[in-house]
Amino acid sequence: MSKLPEIRVHNTLTRRRERLEPLEPGHVRMYVCGMTVYDLCHLGHARVLVVFDTFVRYLRSVGYRVTYVRNVTDIDDKIIARARELGVGFRELTERYIAAMHEDAAALGVLAPDHEPRATGNVDAIIELIGRLLERGYAYRAPNGDVYYDVSRFEGYGGLSGKRPEELRAGARVAVEEAKDDPLDFALWKAAKPGEPSWDSPWGPGRPGWHIECSTMSMRCLGEQFDVHGGGMDLVFPHHENEIAQSEAATGRHPFVRTWMHVGFVQVDEEKMSKSLGNFFTIREILARHRPEAVRAFILGSHYRSPLNYTAEALTQAEHALERLYTALRGLELAPAATAPEPWAGRFHAAMADDLGTPEALAVLHEMAREVNRLRDAGRPAEAARLAAGMRTLGAPLGLLQADPEAFLKAAPAGGAEGPDEAEIERLVAARAEARRRRDWAEADRIRDALRERGIVLEDTPEGTVWRRAVD
Repeated sequence: MSKLPEIRVHNTLTRRRERLEPLEPGHVRMYVCGMTVYDLCHLGHARVLVVFDTFVRYLRSVGYRVTYVRNVTDIDDKIIARARELGVGFRELTERYIAAMHEDAAALGVLAPDHEPRATGNVDAIIELIGRLLERGYAYRAPNGDVYYDVSRFEGYGGLSGKRPEELRAGARVAVEEAKDDPLDFALWKAAKPGEPSWDSPWGPGRPGWHIECSTMSMRCLGEQFDVHGGGMDLVFPHHENEIAQSEAATGRHPFVRTWMHVGFVQVDEEKMSKSLGNFFTIREILARHRPEAVRAFILGSHYRSPLNYTAEALTQAEHALERLYTALRGLELAPAATAPEPWAGRFHAAMADDLGTPEALAVLHEMAREVNRLRDAGRPAEAARLAAGMRTLGAPLGLLQADPEAFLKAAPAGGAEGPDEAEIERLVAARAEARRRRDWAEADRIRDALRERGIVLEDTPEGTVWRRAVD
């Protein structure tokens, strides 16, 4: 095996950037917490999907083998409540939103994970893991039929989040109906309530708690120790903290995961996105107004650990920027699988290998686009084409620039006015060319301006006039 490049990643657990050193050399085993499927996916979900898809793509592009697992939580309090609200069975509800999630992910160019386990498909394994925790003294059965994890038994609790158990207890409160011994203890198994879905267990009918699901599914797919665990920043505590506690207690293996990666929050106009603030956007609402690839470029334009501030203007700017990249590729013969030249390739890979620095990597692509345009204007099309092909090669791990440039630029922007069809546009472009040939500049300008009003931009090049649909 050829020498693989060094990849450095910020590890939430150690709070520093570290070299990614897989347990099995050259093979990265990664688990990412997926969706709880009770509603449509929103922009925060889109960010997690795109970031980890990009990380997987990049690792594979530089020679690593990756086994990527992204789970589905398909039984949960929110799912039960939503199914009851809509008057449907929980399986009907989850199947509906799993299908919608897959459609949204595909639209954003997100590749399917290698494994996509569902909580309901792993109940037997979850019960077995809970049994191990009971046997080892890390869990207890409560009088109400629930099974709880005993946080006081795990010495390292709080290591991921930096929260101290005594401080958490000071601000915690145990609800009257809960039978747990300590405010920090969490449910591994929830006793069945009337009308709720349930499975048989040694502790009576019930269903898994949320945290135990991910420990079970990740270890079942990747082993008792694996390389990378990811998710949104909101999962650091308590979800991932609890995963560490129960997994390491059950197996006696430390650490459960070598590297923890967390994606920053999405903000809308500088405020955290939430339904209560009325600034909540689903992926489908955004894709109704913007090209999917532009949404992907917008997400990658901010470092994954930083807040991502959504505004309509920011996404439109990302769309314009992507349009400029495709314009640079237009009309050139692009060799497939071309090698990107230096110094651009080195700078791109240095950015990506340093904690997935996608903003810097995108900046390299824009520099390359400007050089492609300069070479083209200087009458050096062969050199421009070679550089453009390398630019497209570098775009692949970002999930960008893989569409046909002509088709991308001529496609109707999402949410835009219908505009004239291609046949009408080509007819008017030909009429304008004839007017220019006759030196009827007034008529040529009239046609150009009329098309611009209808969302069509004309560009005169040495090879003739080309057109594209404008982004509003």
